[in-house]
Amino acid sequence: MTARPDEEAWIFGYGSLMWNPGFPYLEREPALLRGYHRAFCLYSRHYRGTPERPGLVLGLDRGGSCRGFAYRVAERHRDEVHQYLRERELRNYVYVERLLPVNLPRDRRVRARAYVADRSHPQYVGRRPLEELAALVLQGVGINGTCADYLANTVRHLDAFGIKDSLLHELARLVRRQQQG
Repeated sequence: MTARPDEEAWIFGYGSLMWNPGFPYLEREPALLRGYHRAFCLYSRHYRGTPERPGLVLGLDRGGSCRGFAYRVAERHRDEVHQYLRERELRNYVYVERLLPVNLPRDRRVRARAYVADRSHPQYVGRRPLEELAALVLQGVGINGTCADYLANTVRHLDAFGIKDSLLHELARLVRRQQQG
């Protein structure tokens, strides 16, 4: 996907891109994306799990809305940032890159690049009961650490940013209770 020369480059972050974007940006704005929600909806067989004992990672899944951050990237950095994000986010092709409308403060609306869960990919988990998600989170350990730590870190950052996500908070509480035995 190539941006038009006259289009500002905005990136929507809903997970680790919120606190660890890894690219230079001109501004960061709170953003609301409608039509998608943040969910642990993708198996992780490398970063937060193994093929034998998969964990989970976040994806944008259809329905609802998602609060996160939109980053405006300078035109001179746009191509390198897009290449970096493709290497980071599209490594296993579990995401589809989309330009989606996001709402910013002061009634601004921009189109931002976002990485949406590919529902046709074999690693797509879909909606599962909270207990099943918790079991996958608890078993997931990969090259980037435990899935439980990833969930806790995500919830900690959502809290720090003042972003409410009741399903993730509920999942984190269930995982903590099960870890404490």
